[in-house]
Amino acid sequence: MMEQNGTVMLSLGGYVEVEKYGYVYFLFLLPLFVVILCSNSIIIFLVWIHRNLHEPMYIFIAALSLNSILLSTPIYPKILVDVLSHEQSISYSGCMTLTFLFYSIISSDFLLLLAMAYDRYVSICRPLQYSSLIGTTTVIIFLAFAWLMPAFQLSVTIVLQSKQKICHTTLEGFYCNVKMLKIHCTAPIYVMVWSFFNLTSLTFMPMLLILVTYIKIFITIHNSHGEVRKKALDTCLPHVTVLIINFSLLSIDTTIAFLGAVLPKRVSLIINLQVLVYNPLCNPIMYGLKMKEIRKHIKRMLLFWKDE
Repeated sequence: MMEQNGTVMLSLGGYVEVEKYGYVYFLFLLPLFVVILCSNSIIIFLVWIHRNLHEPMYIFIAALSLNSILLSTPIYPKILVDVLSHEQSISYSGCMTLTFLFYSIISSDFLLLLAMAYDRYVSICRPLQYSSLIGTTTVIIFLAFAWLMPAFQLSVTIVLQSKQKICHTTLEGFYCNVKMLKIHCTAPIYVMVWSFFNLTSLTFMPMLLILVTYIKIFITIHNSHGEVRKKALDTCLPHVTVLIINFSLLSIDTTIAFLGAVLPKRVSLIINLQVLVYNPLCNPIMYGLKMKEIRKHIKRMLLFWKDE
């Protein structure tokens, strides 16, 4: 077992010819990291300073952007250091922490998207009750639930996994995710059951509830006149698109890991890169370009900078 100063170290075996293409990795990922930080920070800043964006829908969008920053900040710097290093490794405890952060934030995204779907449902299907059903207290409860529930459930998972004996010190990936399960000698049934419960309750159930909600929304939209239909579609379609992208990428990544599918390293690298790139970037792209009010403030900000 590889140790460093008494700490168990794991080798990251998911890179492809990193010795040869380390600088290519770096030059590709560094601009992406900067764009992710800047674009999501702009969304948060605009929602924070403009009173007309102090509405539940925009607050949830800002929360998604905050999640994108929290997801990328611990992962990208680690990868950028790794691709320029002779060895790509991480401590066992550090990898468990990153795994916890990764899935807590991803799960939080699904719960935030569920809150946004409910917000759109009340706004479109029950507009007269909107002010009574979606108030400040409701928003705070949704935000707290979206952040705290995944953190609690995933912390239990990490504790259960950390008690298992380690048999392998090579992680078949370049960042820490569900593949951490494979480095343990055995996977007790209670760990697998709890992991499946997490996957179901934090991903599949919110997804199902969101789909049901949007079906009801689209039925209402179909029966509405043109202007109402257009306005509703403008606010709903970005949410649906972000949901499909997030769910598709996470499903592929998780399914491959759970089923133990053996893929060429290049294919696995591309899949994992898509999770790290599309997830944090799709929020500012979809909401910044598609949401009229946010797009309007971005244009004003760009014009202000140009005049300066």
